[in-house]
Amino acid sequence: MARWLVLSVALLWMQPALSQGVFSENWSQICTLGTKSAAGCEDIRAREILDAARPPWRAIGRINFASRDQRSHCTGVLVSDRLVLTAAHCLYNTARQRWIPPSSIRFAAGYQRGKAAVVSGINGFRLPAEQGLGGGFDSRAELDWAVLELTDPVGLQMGFLSLSEAGTPDAFVAGYPGIRPHVLSRTQACAPRIASDGVLLAICPVMMGDSGAPLLVETSDGVQVAAILSRVAATPKGITALFLSVDLFDLGE
Repeated sequence: MARWLVLSVALLWMQPALSQGVFSENWSQICTLGTKSAAGCEDIRAREILDAARPPWRAIGRINFASRDQRSHCTGVLVSDRLVLTAAHCLYNTARQRWIPPSSIRFAAGYQRGKAAVVSGINGFRLPAEQGLGGGFDSRAELDWAVLELTDPVGLQMGFLSLSEAGTPDAFVAGYPGIRPHVLSRTQACAPRIASDGVLLAICPVMMGDSGAPLLVETSDGVQVAAILSRVAATPKGITALFLSVDLFDLGE
């Protein structure tokens, strides 16, 4: 059983963080994850840039948060007219030790180089029942998912992606990495493997900013969402990404 967090706060417009150039060096230290100091950066810069205004990519967007002392973004994906999947930690303000008010969050679909095809506010977000009890963030991997309910049915305009039963060896990620935050880009195949119930691992060139990005698979019915990126870690083989299967998500349907 999941729960919805809905707070009533004055609406805030979220401007894109930092420069709107293709690359940002603010995240360079994150790219040193892996066996070589620059390998991560090179692999992320080498990701293919997608046309975020065209289907199916326009169903993917940036989740933006801005306050007086913080601006941040993650990635999310539309899976219905109003529902967006992402990572729960994207919605937690670590500095203030509290959950970000839904009304301080925007979902920008079809976002590219400072412009979005459509922007929607958030009515609330659904978390695992055990997540956030007592107001804090529970870092257990299987609890790092969230479902946003948009104020506007932007999926009718932008389209949305279906859910896939399982990841495949040629699965890939599409998101907005911190080093290149203003263009949507995709990785090569990430070959996920099952680590535990609902948790997948893969060597994949992803980083902060990609959090919440979909792990996508090509099917006869088009691109589908198999999992969502939760976190990354340095391993001898490179950047290891942890994904949460869509089977863990409670869409309330």
